[in-house]
Amino acid sequence: MIKTDFDLAIIGGGLAGLSTAIQMNKLGYEVILFEKETFPFHKVCGEYIAMESWDFLQGLGVPLENMQLPKITRLHISDCRGKLLAHKLNPGGFGISRYSLDNELHQLAKQSGVVVYDNTKVLAIDFYQGKSVIKTNSATFNAKVACGSWGKRANIDIKLRREFIHQPPKKNQHFIAVKYHVKTDFPDDLIELHNFENGYCGISTVENNMQCLCYLTTAYNLQQCNNDIKKLEKTYLAKNPHLNQYFQFSKFIFNEPLVISQISFASKEAINDHIFMVGDAAGMIAPLCGNGMSMALHGSKLVVPILDNLLKGNLNRLDAERQYASIWKAQFNSRLRTGRWFQQLFGRPLVTNTALRALNSFPSLTSSLIGLTHGKPF
Repeated sequence: MIKTDFDLAIIGGGLAGLSTAIQMNKLGYEVILFEKETFPFHKVCGEYIAMESWDFLQGLGVPLENMQLPKITRLHISDCRGKLLAHKLNPGGFGISRYSLDNELHQLAKQSGVVVYDNTKVLAIDFYQGKSVIKTNSATFNAKVACGSWGKRANIDIKLRREFIHQPPKKNQHFIAVKYHVKTDFPDDLIELHNFENGYCGISTVENNMQCLCYLTTAYNLQQCNNDIKKLEKTYLAKNPHLNQYFQFSKFIFNEPLVISQISFASKEAINDHIFMVGDAAGMIAPLCGNGMSMALHGSKLVVPILDNLLKGNLNRLDAERQYASIWKAQFNSRLRTGRWFQQLFGRPLVTNTALRALNSFPSLTSSLIGLTHGKPF
């Protein structure tokens, strides 16, 4: 016999899901978490975290101080021809792979008593008689409350008929993302963002002197290259001299890149069918902003006191859902809008070149724009 009744069920074992699980378990609740992959595993991600998240992660129990992680305090951005904008980042961020960070959080969750089902696919979530019924490929579970933290896009989004799923993207807004781990000659304190036609590529150092090299481009670009990733990189990315250098002279650690598609930056709901959405399931900021990981962690901190009050009976469900939607919107909506605006400036040669020339002339404006996509320590 397995236990099937819990206070909280979390679907998705990324940063938002795991950190929510740890916090709720510390408050004394019985928590179950489902992840379709098997821990530990790699994810497509830029793997730069803004310093606003440092104290929060250490508070969860992640021993960041002992992990010898690179502290990143400088930013380089190049236009499609390779001309650079250099800017200081204050307070900046740090680099850590999702393989390492997610696994640290996974171990903390299990040690604290969270029931973790990895390699488990959630097939449906139904709300019935005031509870969530979670149907998986192995069993059916019940929870007083459910959180959705399954990331950018999942089959559950389709079953829930979420609005963003039914917004067909325009030709130049249907994105794919590709990630490698490489070893190359690269300063630990630097993050670079290099533009190319219809896309941009970031590179920064993570643990063990590795670099994360991750780029976003359109599905149209890939289709023009017969869906061949290597041809895409030679045809588009290599036209930027900085990227050409990295692709020619880096040691690639993955045998094959990690690739995801159907990336959407459309607005999403923080509540859907009584499910509390956290992380990218609630809203995804453009990767060039470098704040997606911090937003996922911060979102978990916002939802926990509301879930606590709901489970204690201090809030009814309708008020809890309204409160969370309002708080999430107040905290993140302006960042998401700014990110969507930034997204339009990058990967378009003329617009990108013009924008970077202007920012080179006004460093204080660059600092202000970076500040619009970041928050304070939480």
